[in-house]
Amino acid sequence: MKIKKLTALAMTTAMCAATIFGCGGSKDKNETTAAGNGGEEAITAELKVWCPAEDQESGWIQEMATKFGEAHPTWNITFNYETCSEGDAGKMVTQDPTAAADVYFFANDQLTSLLDSDAIAQIGGSNLDYVKETNSETMLATVSKDGKVYGFPFTANTWFMYYNKSIFSEDDVKSLDTMLSKAKVAFPITNSWYFQAFYAAAGGVFCGANGDDEAAGIVLGDNATAVTKYLVGLAKNPNFVKDDAGSGMAGLGDGSIGAIFSGTWDYENVVKALGEENVGICQLPTINVDGKDYALKSFAGSKAIGVNPNCQNQKVAVAFAQFLASEDAQKSHYEVRNIVPCNTKLLESDAVKSDALAQAQSNTVANTAIIQPANTTFNNNWWDNAVTMANAIMDGTVTEDNAADETAKFENAINGR
Repeated sequence: MKIKKLTALAMTTAMCAATIFGCGGSKDKNETTAAGNGGEEAITAELKVWCPAEDQESGWIQEMATKFGEAHPTWNITFNYETCSEGDAGKMVTQDPTAAADVYFFANDQLTSLLDSDAIAQIGGSNLDYVKETNSETMLATVSKDGKVYGFPFTANTWFMYYNKSIFSEDDVKSLDTMLSKAKVAFPITNSWYFQAFYAAAGGVFCGANGDDEAAGIVLGDNATAVTKYLVGLAKNPNFVKDDAGSGMAGLGDGSIGAIFSGTWDYENVVKALGEENVGICQLPTINVDGKDYALKSFAGSKAIGVNPNCQNQKVAVAFAQFLASEDAQKSHYEVRNIVPCNTKLLESDAVKSDALAQAQSNTVANTAIIQPANTTFNNNWWDNAVTMANAIMDGTVTEDNAADETAKFENAINGR
């Protein structure tokens, strides 16, 4: 086999630009060509791949392309890599699916918009069998719609808690209220990907038990007003700090903050802030609402590989997407970038089971998370309204006296009423 690698792209950001053409171009790409001879049919193909800048800068995507070429020696494939984060894929791919990437990385909450734009292919046959055999029911659900599967998950997408072990003990971190009695804790309460944790903890249900019942809407539950009052109390607690614009991470570094809430993407930053010996990581703590303990509940989703149904080389694109989410690729992703695998076999490996970071994510998905809805109604009504409610709590507009009325207004708003 002959492999040719061109000069790597010097990336300045992990995000796509504001237009479809801003995601790359002839001078803004990294290219790998693989060719060889073997027992398969001969195919010559060119694939456009959109993935995060970090996967290109680390050399991971180039290595995967090379290994894929070695596995298919009669396929002469040119890979063109362009930068688009998982979080931006739903916006960028749908602008013009016919001009978008053949294979792209996406966050599962964008699945509905991708489907509405005919921008993601259904997975079937042996590829579907592979997805089902190597993922948990939760991960499978994150890339499913109406019983059909539309992507290859490669990691869970959620958040958990980092803490300073010199400040909090393993018993302390079981309860947020205990932690707040001892030191400052930063929480991104005005970020609506985190705000639901309190309502979900005490019985709120988001689009049904599996997050896939759009008609069910968001039911905050019988404890909703009590949760709002609890949040009003948090806002007044001098040890509860709104984490905004990196203030929590900075506080970890200078010792003024004892814990923050984030995901695997912040692990290296936490290590730099605390020193490896002081890094504690765990699933979410409980809160005490009206005398009862409830575990906070993060949204859980996945990051996955999707295939554009408009691509010219569908067979090659699907095979490459499956390869990027394979056991070997996930293992490499974990080793190179700390991307915790979701492959069920890898989750049982000694390396993953002995890793606090991987276990925190795995335990959070299993014990202190709910599936994040991906439907249009939820996406249209939750995000901005949750920010508005959180800000009103933090600035004192919502009080214990008006909590019932404000909670009712909030529930109406997040259901589009």
